[in-house]
Amino acid sequence: METSWNHTTVLLNEAVKALLSNPDADPGDPAAAESTYVDATFGRGGHSRLILSRLGSQGRLIAFDKDPEAVAEADTIADPRFSIRHQGFRHLVELPAASAAGVLLDLGISSPQVDNPARGFSFRSDGPLDMRMDTTRGQSVAQWLATAELNSIAEVIRDYGEERFAGAIAKAIVARRQERGPISTTAELAQLVAGAVKTREPGQNPATRTFQALRIFINAELEELQQALAASLDVLQPGGRLVVISFHSLEDRIVKQFIAAHSRDGYDRRAPFAPPKAMRLKALDRIKPSAQEVAANPRSRSAVMRVAQRTLTP
Repeated sequence: METSWNHTTVLLNEAVKALLSNPDADPGDPAAAESTYVDATFGRGGHSRLILSRLGSQGRLIAFDKDPEAVAEADTIADPRFSIRHQGFRHLVELPAASAAGVLLDLGISSPQVDNPARGFSFRSDGPLDMRMDTTRGQSVAQWLATAELNSIAEVIRDYGEERFAGAIAKAIVARRQERGPISTTAELAQLVAGAVKTREPGQNPATRTFQALRIFINAELEELQQALAASLDVLQPGGRLVVISFHSLEDRIVKQFIAAHSRDGYDRRAPFAPPKAMRLKALDRIKPSAQEVAANPRSRSAVMRVAQRTLTP
């Protein structure tokens, strides 16, 4: 019998409200409810379903997700205004220019991904060491660790997990591989990391940073985020909203810096007399979950939502 894992969408109402609002739109423009929006990370569809409930008959919602289980969930939505693409959000670039009134990126992994041991995302339950968002393609973490060089393993754990014991963890992984063969399960990796990490923040499992790092790396999450943010500038209509929910500092830093870089006029030092490139975004808000939401859903505690608006001048 299959097990059903529930997912609670973080910042549900706040994200949809920010996405659909456009106070700068001209009165003669079509209503927001009749526009096209993009949910670039469908997950289990919490944001998508609420967006659809707010759209008019001519509105449209395009969703992306590279997780086959998420796509299967999306296929249960029988709504002609909705479509799902089995692709990562870097494929935003394939949408027509200025075709969307809003783009939403919820960068967190879903609870069904974390809670299902077969997906290999969590150290809390033993399962195959996989961690791929898209299980139909690419290397699993176990496959990569079976052949990766020590320096590469240490670099990934240090850079993507901000783990100060990255070197010791990498040495332990390579030594284990040489002595008894590659690591194949989440429990094996968690136990190995626990033995290599000498101190840890109170309340945090020693394997937390390593699992985060390997997941980010194997799914190229930061590179894909940068590609999607760049694509959003072309996909958004003037006045359209960009809403991004991130769950750790590496993601949030990229989003913050991207919005800041495009929220000011750009000057080319190589051409000092050339006219500046006009700002393309306006930073609007930074929102964190309320105390009530964190109490009801502790997994929301690290979430940060940033909202920006495409400038009216292309």
